[in-house]
Amino acid sequence: MPEIIEITDFHAQELDVYARLTENQLFRFREPGSGLFIAESPRVIERALEAGYLPVSFLLERKHIEGEAKGIVARCEGIPVYTADSEVLARITGFKLTRGALCAMERPVLPDLRKVCEGARRIAVLENVMNPANVGSIFRNAAALNIDAVLLTPACSDPLYRRAVRVSMGTVFQIPWTFFGREHPGQSPADIEVLKELGFVTAAMALDPDALSVTDPRLKTAEKLAVVLGNEGEGLAEDTIAACDYKVSIPMNHGVDSLNVAAASAIAFWELGQPVHQL
Repeated sequence: MPEIIEITDFHAQELDVYARLTENQLFRFREPGSGLFIAESPRVIERALEAGYLPVSFLLERKHIEGEAKGIVARCEGIPVYTADSEVLARITGFKLTRGALCAMERPVLPDLRKVCEGARRIAVLENVMNPANVGSIFRNAAALNIDAVLLTPACSDPLYRRAVRVSMGTVFQIPWTFFGREHPGQSPADIEVLKELGFVTAAMALDPDALSVTDPRLKTAEKLAVVLGNEGEGLAEDTIAACDYKVSIPMNHGVDSLNVAAASAIAFWELGQPVHQL
């Protein structure tokens, strides 16, 4: 049976993770062990559980215990379920819950970069993409459009931040990912040489008059391809572009010179992620 706990004290310590801790505090919640993150909505929580992520507690609207979250609660026997009506939960969290369900989960130990890339044919590389909504959208695009893994530089927004998880619709739990070495935080460039050592042809998405079109057959037929996407404001570092095998751009009209990085990723993944036999 689930452990259902009616909320009577807004200041209960067990609710801090949902109402009072920042993303950074959640990240460091159990130092030196793993931290926590928050998954939001029954569908997203279910995807996390299916991927093997471990729940710590739930915060649910009362109606969802026997409603949309019934199956989730049933499979997590012994995990505390804090509950109240939606108005009470909104007072605790400061906002109306999306689909009435939150789950605090343990952060996993991130895998080695080479392990993430093992067997991958197409990967996405994010360099200093700082908006969590963009990171979440890119993961959703990657999952839908045949990208096998995602690598991020240390300055990127964490894929397990609540907004990134929510925008991704839980696909951050379905696509293998990791960071390049976090021992060098800040505006670190992508390690293109490591990708080349792993056998990837590298394609920098960049605004350059000499860039190949994203439809160029040399890109589509590459056995292993890394699509490298840059920061929302400045794009890729010049050194990163210079280190890549190709510069690639999306042909555009009406004087538009660039797209949001998430939109650009969808086009690039669609063009470059299709199996060769379908081209």
